[in-house]
Amino acid sequence: MKRLGLETHVVDAGIYDRTVERFRDAGIALPTFAQLADPSTIPSSVRATLAAIDPDAPHPLNLFRVHWHNDTSRRGAAGVPDHVVLPSSLTGVRAPIVVAFGDRFPMIHAHKVLAAYSCLAPRIVTGQFDPTTHRALWPSTGNYCRGGVAISRIMGCHGVAILPQGMSAERFDWLARWVADPADIIRTPGTESNVKEIYDTCAELERDASNVIFNQFCEFGNYLGHYACTGAALERILHALQQANPRLRLHAYTSATGSGGTLAAGDYLKEHFGSRVVAVEALECPTLLYNGFGEHNIQGIGDKHVPLIHNVMNTDVATAISDVATDSLALVFNTDAGRRYLADRRQVPAEVIAALASMGFSSICNVLAAVKTARYYDLGPDEAVITVATDGAAMYGSEWPKLIDEHFGGRFDEISAAEAFAQHMLGTATDHYLEMNQRDRERVFNLGYYTWVEQQGVTSAEFTARRDPAFWRGLRGSLEAWDAMIVEFNARAGQTVA
Repeated sequence: MKRLGLETHVVDAGIYDRTVERFRDAGIALPTFAQLADPSTIPSSVRATLAAIDPDAPHPLNLFRVHWHNDTSRRGAAGVPDHVVLPSSLTGVRAPIVVAFGDRFPMIHAHKVLAAYSCLAPRIVTGQFDPTTHRALWPSTGNYCRGGVAISRIMGCHGVAILPQGMSAERFDWLARWVADPADIIRTPGTESNVKEIYDTCAELERDASNVIFNQFCEFGNYLGHYACTGAALERILHALQQANPRLRLHAYTSATGSGGTLAAGDYLKEHFGSRVVAVEALECPTLLYNGFGEHNIQGIGDKHVPLIHNVMNTDVATAISDVATDSLALVFNTDAGRRYLADRRQVPAEVIAALASMGFSSICNVLAAVKTARYYDLGPDEAVITVATDGAAMYGSEWPKLIDEHFGGRFDEISAAEAFAQHMLGTATDHYLEMNQRDRERVFNLGYYTWVEQQGVTSAEFTARRDPAFWRGLRGSLEAWDAMIVEFNARAGQTVA
């Protein structure tokens, strides 16, 4: 369980005591998961102090901004998480598509900072990570390693990013500003789909006992943080929308598979609203759908394996979106020509067009899966599909010239925008869309064996236990245990904030 991040007691008292001293000296306090799920419970004294702190500064109090309730300025808090409801003039479907904005998170402008905190904080309060001697290694295909480096730095730990060399330049530029040493950015071969190469690098680095791997694909803190915090945030958005339209019901939640963490919010919503959980992947690498493989450019969603923390047996739909679609619509959403087309020809409201800057590649992928879901089930105006925008377009500006050359022969104008929009948004079809029955779930579940048991050292018993819904329900007790340990840890470090 130690390898999976599920310990709920102090494992090493010596490490624990040294870490308490480190946090006392640095004045670092940890928020509980309950506070991140409901930021109104964060003490008013902390919130008042936060108002003067730059949300992008490496300041320990920014830990109390690692939630969905930051407002547009990211300095204040919003009672309802910031979101947009995409109208039919944009989506071409009658159902409202609701998108929560991940770029309101601090430091990295992406919700992966929540996943990183959810993995490191439990290791801190259980005495498993020693900031005086250990290095925190963050393997990622997208934003998780940035979140890990940010959380490490403001918690007084040494963070190391591991990611494919083919990811966007903006990611590497950000990392260069935040790491302690350029050597703390480790580039692995390949691009988005090359997860195995990341694992191989981690296996080599793990031979050094001072390196602690925070593998988001098998760290159940990632799952639990999103279950508790992202699930609750989406619930608040839905309740706000239902106040305006009491007839509104949630039909489905869509999320790219990625590490499997964000999909946990689908489990929360399914329990509370009876909605479907729709797992999305790149059509160029259709692992869940067709046991497939390949390369693609939907940066940040991971591929060619089934994450250990993906609750496959609770997943209702597997679908796929092409990176040609996400590439093309990213240009429509983020160029003057594309925005003119949306405003003049589609009459998309100005506030919706402005919100499109909060959608990166994987965000557009999630939206297209929501549109596909609305078409497949022929949803009406009172049947919502909700999703998340993991990060915004700011992480991909360097990609636009390459995409214009690749897909549009070096020129992107309003005609190009119209063609792209017609093909990839209005033309979204219901192909590559699988309603998963028991046999489908078992097939996908079994695919994970080859990664986790044969390659990564998870025992067969640990692996198969995840078939049972009781396993996932049983995980939630860890949140209460960790919160109690966080409160005690803060008190010992002289940082009581409750």
